[in-house]
Amino acid sequence: MSEMDPILLCDPDLSGAELAAAAQLLRSPYLSAGPEIASFEAEFANYVGRGYAVAVSSATLGLLCLLRAAEIGPGDEVICAPHGFREAAHAISLAGATPVFADIDYWSGTLAPGKAEEKLSPCTRAIMAGNANGHPAPWPALRALAAGRGVMLIEDSSEALGSRLNGQLIGTFGDASLFDFSLPSPLCCGEGAMVVTDDATLAASIRLQAGRRLEERGSVLATATAPFQATMSTLNAAIGRVQLRRLPELLERRKLTEAIYGVHMQSFEGIKPPYEAPDVTEMHWMFYLVHLGTRFSRSSRDAIIDDLGVAGIAAVAYSSPLHLQRLYFDRGYRRGDFLVTEKIAERAIALPFHAHLDADEIEFIVETMKDASVNVGAGAAIY
Repeated sequence: MSEMDPILLCDPDLSGAELAAAAQLLRSPYLSAGPEIASFEAEFANYVGRGYAVAVSSATLGLLCLLRAAEIGPGDEVICAPHGFREAAHAISLAGATPVFADIDYWSGTLAPGKAEEKLSPCTRAIMAGNANGHPAPWPALRALAAGRGVMLIEDSSEALGSRLNGQLIGTFGDASLFDFSLPSPLCCGEGAMVVTDDATLAASIRLQAGRRLEERGSVLATATAPFQATMSTLNAAIGRVQLRRLPELLERRKLTEAIYGVHMQSFEGIKPPYEAPDVTEMHWMFYLVHLGTRFSRSSRDAIIDDLGVAGIAAVAYSSPLHLQRLYFDRGYRRGDFLVTEKIAERAIALPFHAHLDADEIEFIVETMKDASVNVGAGAAIY
């Protein structure tokens, strides 16, 4: 694999339809805030099966608007996992609330209800769980926990578009749920996100936090709420609408990539198929994750990633524990606080995963990783 032909970690699956939608919009007078946004909201709410959807410019701002709409702020606590992307926990901090970390399940990588229950306090206002790398969290148990304590349940579905638990689509379990449309999401419109809910009052408040409507922008009056000006751009919405119509195709193409990986991983001694809980009825991964065995160290994992990079293959560690990052480390968290999160983070590698990979490239990725695992002297990779 030449240096001029790298294998990307993720690559948007765009077609002529998205280009045509963008070109048509650029010829219209609605470049800043137009009807495409409301149409995307209605179509996405219909897809998920929720009553309301609010399009925002990023998942971080979407969660921030949600927390502010729910009046969660200084003095309040939100329980979440230290495993996953940092932006979700950051939004809690930006709202002035305190993220309280609880450990995850070893196999699914999702927030463990028992661990979350241990962190409940009189200050807890919400539990936020994510569907890690596409795997649904144990939503019935989390719902029971939230309902029993009278706190809000927030579903971060940024990594799991299209996945189902007991036949129920991800995005329908929380009091409000959040989707992200930037890479590596299969539905990618550049930047943007969507908050969905069945609560009309909450949806209206989220919309008020996100920004003023186009027809309100000529007013010189200031309302009681200062919005974040976090609405999605019309261009992102136009591309998102096309991607949503193509979503069954987009997901199926990624499933084909997953199947090809599975064939080649079978010859990788000790590798097991990615874990799926028995009640998961449909799974759509964000990355193709490989979990290394306990005989690997974090340094050997990093060496494998370096070897892949030298071969022109983009691969990354998944993920860096939030409680060990500076913002939260300075709040008193330390190594050893969340052993499952730390164990997974030290030995999980995200490999390229998108519809543009062909069978030869996937074979090259797997063979290169085999060679790299031998080079570090740890043998084969296993769960």
